[in-house]
Amino acid sequence: MGRWYNKILLGISIISMTGVFTSCEFKNQSIKPTKDMKIGVTFYKQDDMFISNVAKSVEEYAKTKSFDENCEINVNVLYANGSSLEQSNQVDKFIKQGYDAICVNMVDRTEAAVIVEKCRKADIPLIFFNREPVEEDMYLWNKSYYVGGLAKQSGEIQGEIIVDAYKKDKSYVDKNGDGKVQYVMLEGEQEHQDTLLRTEYCIKTVNESGIELQKLADETANWQSSQGNSKMAKWINEYGTDIEVVFCNNDAMALGAIAALKDAKIEKNKRPLVVGIDGIPEAIKEIEEGNMEGTVINNYVKQAQAIIDSAYDIITRGSITSIYGLRSGKYIDIPHEKFTKENLK
Repeated sequence: MGRWYNKILLGISIISMTGVFTSCEFKNQSIKPTKDMKIGVTFYKQDDMFISNVAKSVEEYAKTKSFDENCEINVNVLYANGSSLEQSNQVDKFIKQGYDAICVNMVDRTEAAVIVEKCRKADIPLIFFNREPVEEDMYLWNKSYYVGGLAKQSGEIQGEIIVDAYKKDKSYVDKNGDGKVQYVMLEGEQEHQDTLLRTEYCIKTVNESGIELQKLADETANWQSSQGNSKMAKWINEYGTDIEVVFCNNDAMALGAIAALKDAKIEKNKRPLVVGIDGIPEAIKEIEEGNMEGTVINNYVKQAQAIIDSAYDIITRGSITSIYGLRSGKYIDIPHEKFTKENLK
């Protein structure tokens, strides 16, 4: 991993640990131990690069929270392997074993009502994350919540990355000088709410800046690097260096596109600008090496913290009103952040 990214992580770690020790020193002196608790977490699949970072962060933060609050927070992480039936069975297992809260990254967001009803009957708080259920399902029960980033905002920021680059040096983006920016789009899963919003608002942001776009192609690559690679390889064969920007709904697909550009042996100064969303370490490295224009930080660390914090609060206090970013009493919004090679400086 690049030296600049390591420095960033070191700085964050120092600040975070300082806060933890300060908080623990205060709380251990003034607060009696809280009851131990069990939190069940089910993810839609394991081989999603962003989700794997969320899962790791959830487990790490639960340990920090246990120390901070002077109690044992036991987190059981399971993966549904893309099966709604398997995920439903996992929720049944959590309920049967008397878990204090259940956190769900839905396989199919349209089936949330079934999970809500199971938890409502068992009177177990339910926290959805990353894959937002339809609104009416969220209001089926007063102890169901959602943690996630604002998809519209991530699309807008991604568009801003291209606008910033264009304004700084038009020829850097519009390489053929025809006054238009030719682009391709790698989209996530079609049923995922983030796919629709990220796609819509990144294009809308560029258009509203006065830059003319010309779409050459768009296809779904289902958040997967391998699919992003194969789609990009096909487009390189079809359009060659006419492609000036590659919009990707997430970093994994962007990494696949970058690998295809490398395999095609296209010189760096002739490659299109590749932009992603998520801010995973592998993408940061590609930005540092000049292979990727930028990404949008979809802060998986803060999302993991919000998941555990909200579960802890609803278990111990009966509400999550103290959680930062709470909207409409149910939604916990985690802001996105722009990250480009300028941040490396």
